[in-house]
Amino acid sequence: MEIYVVRPGDTVDTIAADTGADLEALLYVNQLEYPYRLAVGQALLLTPGSGVGQAARIGNGSAPLPAVSAGYAYPYISEWVLEETLPYLTELNVFSYGFTENGELIPPPQDDTWMVRAAAAHGVKPILTLTPLGADGRFNNHLVSALVNDRGVQLRLLRSLVGVLAEKGYAGVNIDFEYVMAQDRDAFTALAARAAELLNQFEYEVSVALVPKTSDGQPGLLYEGMDYAGLGAAADRVLLMTYEWGFKYGPNMAVAPINQVRRVVEYALGRIPAEKILLGIPNYGYDWSLPFVSGITEAETLGNVQAVQRAVQHGTEIRYDETGQSPYFRYWQYGVQQEVWFEDVRSYDAKFRLVRECGLRGVFFWQLMRLFRAGLELFKGYFR
Repeated sequence: MEIYVVRPGDTVDTIAADTGADLEALLYVNQLEYPYRLAVGQALLLTPGSGVGQAARIGNGSAPLPAVSAGYAYPYISEWVLEETLPYLTELNVFSYGFTENGELIPPPQDDTWMVRAAAAHGVKPILTLTPLGADGRFNNHLVSALVNDRGVQLRLLRSLVGVLAEKGYAGVNIDFEYVMAQDRDAFTALAARAAELLNQFEYEVSVALVPKTSDGQPGLLYEGMDYAGLGAAADRVLLMTYEWGFKYGPNMAVAPINQVRRVVEYALGRIPAEKILLGIPNYGYDWSLPFVSGITEAETLGNVQAVQRAVQHGTEIRYDETGQSPYFRYWQYGVQQEVWFEDVRSYDAKFRLVRECGLRGVFFWQLMRLFRAGLELFKGYFR
């Protein structure tokens, strides 16, 4: 596989002719639509094979990838997007089940059964994601406290989980608790260990999502309740949420700059075996209005393909930040300057190289609601 960066005057035809790439594959893998307009600075993945025919072979019973490739998705994901994505995955994390203060399990608002069946049809393990989301859709640390500090509540929830896992055909549970309070740190770790001990008896895997820490004593509500060493020992694997440096209500910057991602990985490796670690890969970007004003500016979430289309629409050049290994561009709209940071095959390449360099177990994508075929193809090229 090769990555080609579009230059002034390039067209899909000249790129195919100059590189020897198959034009059909170039269009298909990079999700280019007629009239095939390109942005200067756009990164394209050039793959061997014949595009659609190759993808059809991948989707019809190819062998599982040796590295773990997981991804989160809501039950309202497009059936087409899920079908296009599943051939690249080994696990599908369905987002999400919640619970009450009494330990009663709450299913997602939309039916998840079809996702479990679709995953199984592709030989992909469906994973139930458990979150302490409140009625407002936000992470509720009071729900966490009610659960981790009451053995009876835990037992009720774990029994319900075993029943749903068996009934629906899930292969495991992903515990995604965020904003755990510092005083609940050890109790949360004990809950993860208890869940793994029980569910492993029924041959269910248990993973824990970890916020991106870089030190043991890192201050802040997001970090203080996360014990990397304890949770790493308790769970079958951990998922490093290495994204959201640039976020919807945050500063205009790369979502997952590789220099910051590396710091988290290096910290994690000092406390958790590499073979238990999955690296989080963002499958999206943000479009901010400038100047950014904390507490006021709210960025628009974009898919990676959508971001490139916006650059094409506004005739602007895509640039690449070498420090963060992330693409970005600016454009004007209605007299306001906008700044977009997103992911492309170059930024994915930097992250996949880190996974291979550090011997991590694999990756997971947050989230799969928008298809980015070139990124999935690149992962397959690295780890198949």
